[in-house]
Amino acid sequence: MGNKRENLDEAPFVYGVAADLDHFTDREKETARLQLNFENGINTIVISPRRWGKTSLVNKVAAQMADNRQLRVVRMDAFSVRTAEDFYRMFATEIIRQTSSRMEEWMENAKRFLTSLVPVVSMSADPMNPVSLSLKGVGADYGEEVLDLPERIAQAKGIRLVICIDEFQQIGELGDSVTFQKKLRTVWQHQHSVSYCLYGSKRHLLMNMFGKRSYPFYKFGDVLFLERIPLECWRDYIQKRFVQTGRQIGENLVGEIYSYVDGNSSYIQQLCWLLWTRTTDTADIGMLEDAKEDLLRQNHALFVEQTNSLTSYQLRFIRAVKDGKAREVGHKSVIGEYGLGSSANISTVKKALQKKELIEIEGKEIRFSDPLFAHWLRRNENFFI
Repeated sequence: MGNKRENLDEAPFVYGVAADLDHFTDREKETARLQLNFENGINTIVISPRRWGKTSLVNKVAAQMADNRQLRVVRMDAFSVRTAEDFYRMFATEIIRQTSSRMEEWMENAKRFLTSLVPVVSMSADPMNPVSLSLKGVGADYGEEVLDLPERIAQAKGIRLVICIDEFQQIGELGDSVTFQKKLRTVWQHQHSVSYCLYGSKRHLLMNMFGKRSYPFYKFGDVLFLERIPLECWRDYIQKRFVQTGRQIGENLVGEIYSYVDGNSSYIQQLCWLLWTRTTDTADIGMLEDAKEDLLRQNHALFVEQTNSLTSYQLRFIRAVKDGKAREVGHKSVIGEYGLGSSANISTVKKALQKKELIEIEGKEIRFSDPLFAHWLRRNENFFI
């Protein structure tokens, strides 16, 4: 029989959203390092594969800093940014909103700190962003004033600010991106009361932006690479969550879950949820196999769409990686076997697949960005016919 169930106010496993509170596991060293950076004004760039918990880590540290009256953490998401003007609008809106305690102070601060602009504060139908700030520039270029906004607010209030920008790689997609990045760094590097935490979901773009000498943000701050959360940490967390809800799961099944999704944090949570819903007492391998099938079905439409957009050469390359030929993909025998064309063609294909976020490349290692995609491909060989 299962253990007596504890009263939980939330589901035992969550996915599709940033993990917090009891759902956040491990990352103790990274949490301590990021908190020290926040407290000491050190710029930080967080880089990891998708769904490994970057946003959850930043949110956790921000929550831990909430009681520090001398420091304010401002969080924003650049996902919808398509132009420099979009970025300025988002940046100014979130800085004003998150450093103001009430609606009246919004307008006061907007007028006080954005002197060359005509700020218009209005209510929005978006429940996630109920208040919006429109900027009507008096001059043609108001960028520098907006970018220096957090420094002027921090100085006036006698506090320090940490500006956290998620999906920062969107900046790299803008027209004349390098020039825009130069403008950001030129202003930000001279601020004394503000530090930045920049992160996102497109690892290869962030690696270019912060790891190449030719890019403006090279050496901008402390680069924090997130590693996989170890299996033993997941084992403790998963077994505890099962026990708390009157169920049991053996160590062998936890290991199978971890291995199947290659340690991907989001998929671990999702697969555990699907298994938990099938378990009334003790989880078994049959239930886990059903949960795996369910997970593949839920992602089938997405993978079909991604695969249908590929060229024939890209599909052949994907097949070679699926078949374990990633390290030998440049060899003549593999090129001939899979019809990959030439070495130059392979280079073009790799760049295209990396941009589509289907593969990740580290040295000679090539792997699928989404570990579930590999399982799906093996079940759907017809896409390579």
